[in-house]
Amino acid sequence: MLRMEIALFLVLAFVAYIYFSAEKRYTGLHRTFSVLLVVVLLHLVFDGITVYTVNHLDTVPRLLNDLFHRLFIGTMILVFYLFYQYIAILVDEETGKLRRLDRAARIYLVIAELGDMLLPIHYAVTPSGNYSDGIHVTFCYLSVAFYFLLGTGLLIVNWKQMETKKRMAIGIVSLVELIVTTLQGFHHTWLISGMGITLITLAFYLILENPDILRAELVEQKMSMLYLKSQVNPHFLYNTLDTIRIQAQINGDRKVADLLMRLVDFFRLSVKVDRPMVSLDDEMELLEAYMELMCYRYPELTCEYDIDPELGGALVPNFILQPIVENSLLHGLKNKGYRGNVTILARKAGENRMEICVRDTGSGFAEGKKAAVDELLRDYAKQAPKLEGNSIGILNVQKRIKLLCGREYGLSYTENETGGVTAHILLPLEEEIK
Repeated sequence: MLRMEIALFLVLAFVAYIYFSAEKRYTGLHRTFSVLLVVVLLHLVFDGITVYTVNHLDTVPRLLNDLFHRLFIGTMILVFYLFYQYIAILVDEETGKLRRLDRAARIYLVIAELGDMLLPIHYAVTPSGNYSDGIHVTFCYLSVAFYFLLGTGLLIVNWKQMETKKRMAIGIVSLVELIVTTLQGFHHTWLISGMGITLITLAFYLILENPDILRAELVEQKMSMLYLKSQVNPHFLYNTLDTIRIQAQINGDRKVADLLMRLVDFFRLSVKVDRPMVSLDDEMELLEAYMELMCYRYPELTCEYDIDPELGGALVPNFILQPIVENSLLHGLKNKGYRGNVTILARKAGENRMEICVRDTGSGFAEGKKAAVDELLRDYAKQAPKLEGNSIGILNVQKRIKLLCGREYGLSYTENETGGVTAHILLPLEEEIK
């Protein structure tokens, strides 16, 4: 039996090496899985020690045996708490619902760990092997059942709102947990809890946390961004150049040179695809070049900026503002003959967050369009990559924010009371390292 614990430890140690050495951004979900991997490895160490000590009661001092047994049970309870936390974060990302059970889960964790330290341990000695029984083990089973019910309950309640892959991962984990716990309950000497925990961890890793899958998502998003940048509306380019040409024919104005310079600036900045994250100052420089050209082309179009000076060095995903502003022009102000105003605001939204808003005075959403946009942004992960259509800009912006910054961040829209719409971009507040 000890050989199995060693084999399980080596398998998960290899998985942990691959996982921690892979390039990724640590979101709340990935941080939880990282802690889970470390705790499971620690648990397997205590599991192996306990398998030896419980079968050598005559040679291992009782105090030492009890100590390792409590460490084994204590880390097991912590592992199942982390399993629940991982499932809760998955459900939260998919549904946006508040995690109302977290407080109960934490309170019970404290109670369970206290019970593990204080309850008496009894060992049963049988011809087929020794094992612990009595109130200490019963309390351990109750703790596992508690977190099992919490996680399974979240899956059942939110079944229809969950992405198929995540639904499958939680379902497999719940089934493995139920089978292994039942077998262990009927066959006390099998001591297979470590195998069950390893299988559950591997299920999460292979289905949701595999670095190859995450790397494929990054490649998909980079390709989408490259395509988006290569497709900066050609009509915008042609019409702007034509405007400059006509102006040059009418009068040799220095303004023509300035416009040409801004056009060059825009395309120079827009092709910077080597960095997924840039400073807000860099992003604003590109946007200002774009808006200066658009405002010259449409004299009754104005643009205002209200940027917190302290946020100039904050990191934002590359090329997220221009598609949003262009969307405001094409779907809001176009219907009003490009007469109106676009305002870009950037401000802190809490201690570690910032919000960028793009507000326009356009015609607003057509009937039913707001609901369609909300659904598109909410179910971004289920949307196939788009290479054409009106939603390519906002969909790619949403996907890149979620991937680069975390799923708690992203793009949303509200309607203004005075007309027009406002795009809200919520981002983490991280400063550029120079």
